[in-house]
Amino acid sequence: MATTKKLAALRSLMKKIPSTGETVDAYIIPTDDAHQSEYICAHDDRRSYVSGFDGSSGTAVVTANEAFLWTDGRYYDQANKQLDSNWTLMRDGLPTTPTIGAFLAKSLAKGSKVGVDPKLISFRTWTPMKNELEAADCTLLPVKENLVDAIWSDQPPQTSNQTIVHELKFSGETVQKKLESIRAALKEKNAEAVVVTALDEIAYALNLRGSDIPYNPVFFSYLIITLNKVFLFIDQNKLPATFSAYEKENEVKIDVKPYDQIEPFLVQLLEQSTGKFWISPTSSFSLNHLIPEKRRVQEITPIALLKAVKNPVEVEGLKNCHVRDGLALCQYFAWLSDAVAKGQAIDEISGATKLESFRAKQDHYMGLSFTTISSSGPNGAVIHYHPAQETNRPITKEEIYLCDSGAQYKDGTTDVTRTWHFGTPTAHHKDCFTRVLKGQITIATAIFPRKVKGQMLDTLARKALWDVGLDYKHGTGHGIGHFLNVHEGPMQIGMRVMPDDPGLQENMFVSNEPGYYESNNFGIRIEDIVQIVKANIARDFDGRGALAFETVTMCPIHTKMIDAAMLTEKERKHLNDYHKCVLDTLGPLLKQINDDFTYKWLERETQPI
Repeated sequence: MATTKKLAALRSLMKKIPSTGETVDAYIIPTDDAHQSEYICAHDDRRSYVSGFDGSSGTAVVTANEAFLWTDGRYYDQANKQLDSNWTLMRDGLPTTPTIGAFLAKSLAKGSKVGVDPKLISFRTWTPMKNELEAADCTLLPVKENLVDAIWSDQPPQTSNQTIVHELKFSGETVQKKLESIRAALKEKNAEAVVVTALDEIAYALNLRGSDIPYNPVFFSYLIITLNKVFLFIDQNKLPATFSAYEKENEVKIDVKPYDQIEPFLVQLLEQSTGKFWISPTSSFSLNHLIPEKRRVQEITPIALLKAVKNPVEVEGLKNCHVRDGLALCQYFAWLSDAVAKGQAIDEISGATKLESFRAKQDHYMGLSFTTISSSGPNGAVIHYHPAQETNRPITKEEIYLCDSGAQYKDGTTDVTRTWHFGTPTAHHKDCFTRVLKGQITIATAIFPRKVKGQMLDTLARKALWDVGLDYKHGTGHGIGHFLNVHEGPMQIGMRVMPDDPGLQENMFVSNEPGYYESNNFGIRIEDIVQIVKANIARDFDGRGALAFETVTMCPIHTKMIDAAMLTEKERKHLNDYHKCVLDTLGPLLKQINDDFTYKWLERETQPI
């Protein structure tokens, strides 16, 4: 009952909000920070503080007598283990699970008020929830005083670390060139300014990087770009000492304002003009609401697509960093397979630490891109598991080992998953693994029209699993940043409708990661990063353009887990060709550093089947 006192304190404030004296009958605690970030810093981890559930996605709702947590299929198992008896898990994504708005509209009495911090909820989330509540004569109320902050006595301060310049040799374009593209988009929409709140978009547009959120090289700030000026809202102490030189190299002048002045400055800017302001519906309700509806261009910002389609320098960097990353992965898996075979005591935590040590030796290494998912046996079934002392398991010859990991390099970001069995996998293990692999190969070898939505490809990855009634509760592919967030939009390959998906385009990089999970038993996932390239075929969809995927991840797939009889000749050839490419790419590098141990392991793991 670890959350009992917290819920009691929160409910006391709900009865009478200190700053206004109002009462709310339900209070919503989103995962989001004020920038709607996927991952957050400790200061913003309000939902975890209140509920005890620390997955990266979910929303808590507290009423006068009950508490509920909505989270998606990646976290059902984790939430079941972490929530105490005060909480009811709402399995988001299932047809039988209502939305938060619909649930509260049915549960609350007429005239009830539902409160939420307007900075922590996107406009896109606010609007349908508001409509659902109003249809039941209830009200969605913006509560500017965050009630969790009011009861969180030892809340960590918001992170405020130094920013660094992302050099032109890595970024490939000056800020001025990026601004030209952004302003061209503004003119097309007849808008005079764009308000940018997504931290990775700001970092990309300004060729700056930070460390305010673990594993994400971003910094707390807001950005307003007009047709002739750039306003950056940030703690000035965070700017690099070389800021003047940076402005000169990037051919830009930036007007720096205090971070907390974004709202009054935006109001002032609106008063000084009559034109339209562009803001993403994924930004907070608080900022969207400041712009009159008739003056709002409400679409994802032009930066989102510019960032997703990599320029030639970024393309080369992403390929290069995946080669170096593959070298580190092979060194780790070679070491691990040998250590387990010798009966050495290796566990999830010590394994993850060892992997990080191999990555840290690579050129341009800047840190991990997320907490390593080093998971043995039943922990592998927790899709976004991260090892902790209380859950740490040994890595042995008896259980499947799933390792999902990635790194930040100055020239790119990596994310790769491999699944291993260091003993003898069962026929069931091999059947499940091979069905996941068949789906992964089907995506890897797909040819599709330019700008097709990622959702259209998702069933290709699931068919071999669906054929026998199996599935997985996560997407098949996400975009990846260039020394930026490991999960990057606006495109995605998955079952969910992505309202902002612009369609798949050349030089986007996405993951290819089907999986299969059995609760309290094992997890299987195979993940590569793939580049979208022009397809080498005779026809091109009547001039629309034909595209394909090219795998950039360099790490063997565990052939011991494969039932080769289940593979078609095309699938077998693809796997053998991929393994030859991995050996041809990494083999000479291992010889160059005299790592004969890893080279022999790589030779064994890439033998054709």
